Amino acid sequence: MSSTPMPVPGGTMAPPHGDAWLRSPVGLGRAVAVLLGVVVVVGLFSIWAGVKVYDVTGTIVTGEAGEAVQRDAVHADSVMAEVGVVQVASLVATVVVYLVWFHRVRINAEVFDPFGHEMGRAWTGWGWFVPVVNLWFPRRIMLNTWDASRPAGTRTSHGLVNAWWVMWTITLFVGRAGFESYRKAETATELYVAVGDVLFADVTGVVAAVLAILVVLRLTRMQNEKALRGPVPPGEPVPAAVRDHR
Repeated sequence: MSSTPMPVPGGTMAPPHGDAWLRSPVGLGRAVAVLLGVVVVVGLFSIWAGVKVYDVTGTIVTGEAGEAVQRDAVHADSVMAEVGVVQVASLVATVVVYLVWFHRVRINAEVFDPFGHEMGRAWTGWGWFVPVVNLWFPRRIMLNTWDASRPAGTRTSHGLVNAWWVMWTITLFVGRAGFESYRKAETATELYVAVGDVLFADVTGVVAAVLAILVVLRLTRMQNEKALRGPVPPGEPVPAAVRDHR
């Protein structure tokens, strides 16, 4: 259902981001939460594999480079590579569904508050991939969406969103540097240091994914409850958008 233009003296003001329509985010929210759960599980396996590589590399660095140690190093590196492939695949699947959900909750938020959004809808997707702006655009869009979705007359803390974003940006920077160092490592010492960075990125990535699950479930619940509550007092006709949502 299209949003109704806002009345202003002498006429109406069209929504700045175009027509908006309310649809339930519950199914998408649950799907994103499940996929993020898979990312967490795979991330834990990646940490386990990284610890194995870290331990055997540390053994080599200390001078214990026997045949058994070399064999363990090759096996640990192979396991880490295999887990990495699964990690990338699970992340790609999660990103696709997450972006669909993110776009959906943003449009819903425009129904709740058409004028509370600083950026266009296209940035719900492009904002994650354009260099530099991807360090703050997604967070800003999330905060605008969060504020528009909270119960009327209340203030909702941004602490959960901020904690998720901090962990995500740390993972982004450390992970990129760690994997680049791992790819270029030529000595056992270089590999040892690089694996330590990758392990740290995996740990922060798991924390970021857990926080992302909480953000997705909380925002989805806020929007669902606000839509079901409806914009009219009890006893008044329920708008079509809310009926459709139900």
